[in-house]
Amino acid sequence: MQMQPAQAGEINGSQLAEARQTLETLTARARAVIVGRDQVIELTLIALVSDGHVLLEDYPGSGKTTLARCLGDSLVVGEPGGRIAAFRRIQFTPDLLPSDVTGTSVFELDKNRFSFRPGPIFAHIVLADEINRTSPKVQAAMLEAMAEKQVTVDNDTHKLDELFFVIATQNPLDVMGTYPLPTPQLDRFLFKIEMKHIERKAELDVLSHYPRQSLQMSEGLARVSRAQLLQARRVLREGVHIAPAIREGLVDLARALRSDERVLQGASTRSLVLMLPALQARALIHGRDYVSPEDVAALAPHVFSHRIECAPGVVDKQEVIALALGPCIEQLAKLSLSR
Repeated sequence: MQMQPAQAGEINGSQLAEARQTLETLTARARAVIVGRDQVIELTLIALVSDGHVLLEDYPGSGKTTLARCLGDSLVVGEPGGRIAAFRRIQFTPDLLPSDVTGTSVFELDKNRFSFRPGPIFAHIVLADEINRTSPKVQAAMLEAMAEKQVTVDNDTHKLDELFFVIATQNPLDVMGTYPLPTPQLDRFLFKIEMKHIERKAELDVLSHYPRQSLQMSEGLARVSRAQLLQARRVLREGVHIAPAIREGLVDLARALRSDERVLQGASTRSLVLMLPALQARALIHGRDYVSPEDVAALAPHVFSHRIECAPGVVDKQEVIALALGPCIEQLAKLSLSR
C-alpha cells in the first residue's frame, strides 16, 4: 500500500514549495526570537497553518507572550489601524465580562443608532492569557469564537476573519480562583503543549541578548502576508496526500483509547478530523508531500492528552497514549515498507 502516490488535484510542486517557504519564513522569525523552544514553535505553526488553536500549559515568564507577539508581528495584514489587528492579548480575570472580549454596542447620538465596537477578539493572533481564570460565561464566548469564527452580541452575529488563531495559556500550579475549562472547549484546541523550563545553554543564550529586546532579534527578516498563509493552508490540504491506511490507523488508535479500561472518556471524532490537516502541515514542514507514520507518532500525544479522561489513580496519560499508539505505528510502518 503506497504512502507516497503521485500528486492529485491541481496542486503542483511549485505551489507546495511556496507553501513550505511560507512556513520556513515564520519558523525563522520565531526561532530568532524564541530560544530553546523549537518543538513548541513547530507545533504552534502547525496549528496556525492547519486552522487549529493551541493551549499552552506553562509557567510565568516562559515566553508565551513573546511567541504570540512574534507571530502577529510576522504577518502583513493591511493598513495600520484597520478593523482586524495582527495581534491582541486578552488578560483573563474573574471579573472579565463577555463584552470585554467580543465587543459591545454603543449608542451614537449624532447618528441616533447603536453601532458595534469590536473587542480584542477581532484579531488574527489572539493570546488568551490565563484562560482558566475567567468565568464560564466568558469561556462560552470564546468557545463560539473558536468553533464558529463568529461572536454574538445583542442577538447580532459578527464574523471573525478567516485567519483567526488563539493561543491560550494556563498555569499548571494555579488551583485557587480558577474555572477549569469544560470538555467541549478543551476539544476545540488542536494541541495542548506542556512547556517546561528550557536548557541551561538556551537560558544563557537568552541572557546574552540583553540589552536588545527579544522581538528586535527578528528585525530584517522576511514576513508573510495573510494571503500567503491562507494559500499555504489551502495548498497543504489539497496537495499533501493522506493514505487510507493513515486514516484507518487514526480511527483504530481512537478506538483503542476508548476501549482501554484506564480511560473513562476517549478522544472525539472531531479530534481525528482536526488532526488530518495538522498531519499534512507537519509533513510539509519536513519536506514531504505525503503523511507518514512519523507524523502520527509526533502529533498524537499533543492531540489526545487533553481530550481523554483517565480513571482515578492513573497519573500518566502519555503512557496510556503511547501504549495505544505503539501497535498503530507498527502496523503503519509495515504497510509503508511494503510499498
